[in-house]
Amino acid sequence: MASGDNVEVSTFRDHPIHEAVSPIIWLHGKWRAEDGRGVYTNVSPFTYAEEIQFSSYGQPGLNYSSVSWNPKKKMPMHLESGFLRIKPDTNELAFLVAHNFGLVTVEEGRVADQTIELDCDSILRMSFSNGPKVTKTRRTFTLTSDSVLEQVLYMETSNSPMTEHLRVVYRKID
Repeated sequence: MASGDNVEVSTFRDHPIHEAVSPIIWLHGKWRAEDGRGVYTNVSPFTYAEEIQFSSYGQPGLNYSSVSWNPKKKMPMHLESGFLRIKPDTNELAFLVAHNFGLVTVEEGRVADQTIELDCDSILRMSFSNGPKVTKTRRTFTLTSDSVLEQVLYMETSNSPMTEHLRVVYRKID
């Protein structure tokens, strides 16, 4: 038997949250959006539902997961998984995100009060993903009250300039 065989992974979440996370602790938890809105060049406006979670395993960052779905068809649309890291003793952040449609992004920026601003031009894409190619993103998270979070995502592609793509308001559920 390997020495790690008797470890219950779920107990890792019982570790205290790392002190470096304190500037972004307001993100910690599970958030639910019922009315996300999306627009983009040559795409009809659409709505979506989403649940995101920021959790901790005691490291200087938060783990991130997101699932969005079509609220009418009840079918998944987009999944993301990643890590929001903070450079200890600073307000500098890096958000590493893998997307189910074949992208990996490294977004970097800062936190000030209860707003996070991230920019990305470090994008990797699998060889057989569909176009157009995403070339840049900009993302903001803003805590507008104790239990309300807004996210806005801007996107630039090989066919379109930087344009608002998604706007969503979440309520904290856990």
